Parts: sequence; structure tokens; C-alpha cells
Amino acid sequence: MTAAATAAGLDPATLADLLRVAGSPGFDRLQDQIKRTGGCADPIDLKGFTITRDKATGKVLHSYSTGTEPGGRLRVACGNRRASRCPSCAWTYAGDTYHLIRAGLTGDPGKGTPHTIRNHPRVFATLTAPSFGPVHNRPGKRPCACGTWHAEDAPELGTPLDPDTYDYAGAVLWNNHASDLWRYFTIYLRRQIARHAGLTQKAAHEQSRVAFGKVAEYQKRGAVHFHAVIRIDGPGGPDTPPPSWATVALLDDAIRAAAAKVEIGVPAADDQPARTLRWGTQLDVQPIAAFGNGEEITEAAVASYVAKYATKAAETTGTVDRRIGNKEVLEQLGIADHPARLISACIDLHPLYPDRKLRDWAHMLGFRGHFSTKSRRYSTTLGALRQARADYRAAQERAALGLPDPDDHPEASTLTLAHWTYAGHGHTPGESWLAASIAREIQESRAAAREALADLTNLDDSEVWA
Repeated sequence: MTAAATAAGLDPATLADLLRVAGSPGFDRLQDQIKRTGGCADPIDLKGFTITRDKATGKVLHSYSTGTEPGGRLRVACGNRRASRCPSCAWTYAGDTYHLIRAGLTGDPGKGTPHTIRNHPRVFATLTAPSFGPVHNRPGKRPCACGTWHAEDAPELGTPLDPDTYDYAGAVLWNNHASDLWRYFTIYLRRQIARHAGLTQKAAHEQSRVAFGKVAEYQKRGAVHFHAVIRIDGPGGPDTPPPSWATVALLDDAIRAAAAKVEIGVPAADDQPARTLRWGTQLDVQPIAAFGNGEEITEAAVASYVAKYATKAAETTGTVDRRIGNKEVLEQLGIADHPARLISACIDLHPLYPDRKLRDWAHMLGFRGHFSTKSRRYSTTLGALRQARADYRAAQERAALGLPDPDDHPEASTLTLAHWTYAGHGHTPGESWLAASIAREIQESRAAAREALADLTNLDDSEVWA
């Protein structure tokens, strides 16, 4: 390990700490703890104990204390969804999101949806922000308006052609109200479905339900847009067939009509004019194919796409993933001009619209909503998926320790006493290098598993979540 660390060109302080960690008496157990967190970049440290006794006899069946652990602490994964904070935990979050979205497309009885869900009308819709001024782009076979043929990774993509005339205030106010626009869209969508079906809203509600799962994504220009799976179910939800009038074409028309009707007014304040916020004109609605044919998008591709963006946020536009208190630190943080201007606009607008908390969300370019949301009956929940994973790991540990399965003892014959306290978080420099190496090994193993599964299922490896 030390040879690999030296070859990696570590700084002397990190290398010295890594040598200290590798030579410590509890190194093997520390390494095992880090592996159990998946190579978490910022684990939570806990101190405490747990004791399991037989209720009838008082006999101790199992006991554990962090006093025997390296440093007297137990490390658990941070669970952060942001890939910029913890790639390992973000991978787990993305995997959960994939299974949540896919369960609402293909059906999974264990996750709250029958396989007949595939016969329900469902589309993949993308709702975008309007224009706040022309930006550098790659418009098909034509050069950008600036006359340049930009490469895919050109840093100027998404930045304004003329920053001095770009509506930075409008851009961050739109981001700030994006979640409200989505909420109103879901209300109007139900109304438009009834209208296109030739029914009253009450009648349509008695015959159908609308379900969705969505994720937010930042465009290069820093504007949020939403990708959503939208589905029509029967009156009892996913377990009941939709009415005969519910078709993909009707759903498509209703989505477009609903998006066109949504408006939110922002009052004038000081030097800012009154604004009416709307969705952009670039609305895309595509039917979802079960197995793919030509250019149709498949269920697996949609689930992978949504999962991919569930772990990303505004840092993909060049900003940071932590709160910014004032404009003076923008240069110190090395933030590029375009995201820096958006952040500055948030800070400048905060006193004018204090209830919108723009300064608190300046690092998010004004956006303050949840990145992934779903309707109640779309499919399972992220909490249920996490609990299933925790139960599986607990069952493995009980089996290894020879403890009884609680399901085999309905009268609850055991009693567990536990006490845990927070003891810090994060790694030392040497531990960080070790965790990154373990996370990389896990990632390589997962990539190999995805490729193998893709070969077996004839899917692209980007559509497989192993």
C-alpha cells in the first residue's frame, strides 16, 4: 500500500499519516469499517454500545461496544446524495432512485407496483426554463450565434453572448420559483386531463389517478429544468387499470396544455420590475417503450437517466456545494464569471424578496426545492429501500453472530438496550486516501458487473444499475 501511495505522489503530510494508519494496531478493523461504509468520503463517527438479552433468563446473547474499535469509534456512511461530497454514498442514492423510478415503469410487486403498470399510459417529459438572454451553444449543424463551432466541452457553452444584457435577476428568480411552477403544473395537469377526456374534474378523479417521479437538473446556463416520468393509473392507483380514454396521446396533449397555462407573478421591488414567470417553450414529451424500437426511449434508459441526475446539483455549473455568505469570497473560491454573477444576483435580491431566502440558496443559484420527488402512489419510497437494505445487513450480522431471527420469535423473547452518541465525522488525510482507494476498487467491481449484466441482457451498460 505504501508503494502505491508513494507512486500516487502524495504530499509528505498525507503520506506520513497513511504510514501511521497502516502501522496502527487496529488497521485491519479500520480497513473493514471503511469497506463497510463503501469507502464513504465523510463518515459519521459514533460512540456507544448495544446489549441483547434473553427476556426470560436475562442472559446476555450478544454485546457490542465501540470501546474495542480503532479510536473507540464506529464509522457509518454519511448518506449524502451529492456526488461532489461523497461519490460512494451518492452511488447508493442513485441506485435507490433508479430502482424507485424503474419500479414505476416496469412494475415490481415488492416495491408497490404490479407488472401490469407497463400497460398504463406513461411518458418522459422535460420542462425547461425560458430564455434570459442568448448564450453560447451548439445548435445542430449551424455554428453558434458568435460564429464559432464550439466543442462539446468548450467552457463558454451556456455563458451569455453579452453578460451585460443578460437577465441574471430573472434567471435566479425563476430558479427560486421553479418548485412552485412544478406544483402548479401538477394541479393544471389533472384539470387538463379531465378537459381533454371531456369530463368534469370530479368524474376524471373518480376514474383515474396521475402519478409521477421527477428529478431536477441544471442546464449549462445555470437554469433548472425538470425531467419527469408521468403516468395515468386507474381510480385505485397502480393496481387498477386506467380508463379506456386514458391514452399516451391524451397525456401528451394535457401536459403541453398544462405547462402553457402555468404562471407565477413576482411583484416589483425597488429597481426590479414586476415579472410573470412561466415554463420555457422547449417542452419535450416522449412515450416510453418497454423494450425499445428505433429511437424510442426505454424504461431502463429513463430510470438510468433520472438516477444519474439525482446526485448532481448546481456545482455542475461551476459553483460550489456549500452556502456562500457574501460576494467577497467568490474570487477566492475561483468561481467563473457566469455562475459568480448568478450568485451575486441572489445576494443582491435577497433584501428585496426576503421571504424567498435567495441569499441562503445563492450557491444553488436560487433553487430551493428538492432534487427528486414523486407522487405518493408512483412506486416505493427511498426510505423503504434504505430500510430493506438495513434489514438485509442486520440479518447477515445476526446470522454471523448466531443470534435469533426476530421473525421466528413473535412474542419478542429478546430485549435490546443501546446508547449511541455523535463523536465527529470525516477522515484524517491518510484515512481519506485509503477510503478513496477502497471506493475506487468498489466502483471498478460495479463497472465490471454492469458490463457483464449488459452482455447478458443486450442492454447498453449505461442502462444497467448493478
